[in-house]
Amino acid sequence: MILVAVLTACASASQPAPAQAPKFDGEREFQDLRHMVEIGPRPAGSPEIERTRDYIRKELSTLGLTVKEQAFEATTPAGKVQMVNMRAMIGGADTARRLIIAGHYDTKLSKDVKFVGANDGGSSTGFLIELARVLKQSPPAMPVELLFLDGEEAVRLEWLDPDNRYGSRYYVESARKDGTLQQIAALVLVDMIGDKDLGMKREAQSTPWLTSVIWDTAARLGRKEFLAEETPIEDDHIPFLEAGVAAVDLIDLDYQPWHTPQDTMDKLSAKSFQAVGEVLLAALPAIEKRVSSQAR
Repeated sequence: MILVAVLTACASASQPAPAQAPKFDGEREFQDLRHMVEIGPRPAGSPEIERTRDYIRKELSTLGLTVKEQAFEATTPAGKVQMVNMRAMIGGADTARRLIIAGHYDTKLSKDVKFVGANDGGSSTGFLIELARVLKQSPPAMPVELLFLDGEEAVRLEWLDPDNRYGSRYYVESARKDGTLQQIAALVLVDMIGDKDLGMKREAQSTPWLTSVIWDTAARLGRKEFLAEETPIEDDHIPFLEAGVAAVDLIDLDYQPWHTPQDTMDKLSAKSFQAVGEVLLAALPAIEKRVSSQAR
């Protein structure tokens, strides 16, 4: 009996430990964000936003992901501006029904102050890059498209339609024209998620079931950054909603330095990125289950 026990113990010891699922790393996202903020202001059409695209391409290409670009010319109050949406697929072919996780990577144009947009434009970009690392290691069953949107910010000081959301409007209209709109199962938008005192209210126009899946997941994980209060916010998810796509906006608009020179790294926390990353990854199976049942 002793010999059997010893052999059993040795056999168990020789077995490799089960692999742990990759985890979102808020500190690593923080370093991505630092690289982008060091570039400086990154408004649409600028040399600096092209440098930001270079950084996104480099990080995603390092993971073996194919980055596709959707270039277009936007008509703005400042004239014609060249803009580029960037996308990368993980977990399936481009033609499959997919979940989009999106954020904008431009910063607001400001001629009078230096606006580096650490939270507003930076946090969403860093989030998508870190999410790519995690999903690449553990691909989801449903194809996920990581979508970096250009031209979210208004060129003028005021947010007045149609001077805003150039990238998301163009993306949706293109999908409508080429007949691929119905392939989008749902959209999760992230924007301004880095505040040290993160508190994201439920966005009132977002699709109720999708919002509930994410907020219920947050409650299960004990993440108090996801608040019960509700508020309407105009953001890049609206063109998708208007096209009939289920969509939710994860955003903390109660951010004191919003659109000011004080939107800098010291106002943000890797813990906030960590909270959003963990909740979204944990919610993916429930989102996938819901959209799969709707497709049948």
